[in-house]
Amino acid sequence: MERLQKILASCGVASRRESEKLILAGRVKVNGKIVTELGLKFSTHDRIEVDGKLIETESKVYFILNKPRGYLSTAKDDRGRKIILDLFPQKIRETYRLFPVGRLDFDSEGILLVTNDGELMQKLTHPKFFVEKTYRAKYSGNLDSKKIARLENGIELEDGKTAPARIKRLPNNFVEITIHEGRNRQIRRMLAAVGCEVESLERIAFAGLTLNGIARGEFRTLSNFELETLQKLSEEFKN
Repeated sequence: MERLQKILASCGVASRRESEKLILAGRVKVNGKIVTELGLKFSTHDRIEVDGKLIETESKVYFILNKPRGYLSTAKDDRGRKIILDLFPQKIRETYRLFPVGRLDFDSEGILLVTNDGELMQKLTHPKFFVEKTYRAKYSGNLDSKKIARLENGIELEDGKTAPARIKRLPNNFVEITIHEGRNRQIRRMLAAVGCEVESLERIAFAGLTLNGIARGEFRTLSNFELETLQKLSEEFKN
């Protein structure tokens, strides 16, 4: 027996937090009755419906996508803009309920994990779970040693001070920044706070995963070793 939101997440309906919202909104039925309480436990053998659609257990899939600029990191968009699922064949989109693990903003590119494993996604994006992400940014402005020290020690933003970061300055106004937080447009805001404007931004590593030669707009399935590494990493997470 598992909590309903955990079952929904494990079946690829949505993340656990988004599944909680579905339950609270009265959009989930179990054995024909609407359930709006979050603490109730059920079995995968129960008949579970979301918006009248029967939820079925599906095999888990895991992809690494090299996201291009100009795509939203979401599974749907009411305004008809390009989304990352547009980069997957129709057969895959119709077979699995895919969603991204974390986000890259519209103008950013690079590595993005895409899966239907809501439970793993919840663990890898939880704010208390320190998953490292490395970004390479091209910037304009002067990024001197004092500014780098401010970024490394944590810098005040409008939503609070950032956690310590690792900074590696590269030639030609490039910099690599490794963080474990996932705030909205965080790298752009961090550099703006020290007077530098981001001209391009690419995420080059996530939770130890890299693109490994995947062309922009292309994807591949995680290797068994990569998946095992992620699962071991997620075992350290505590509810």
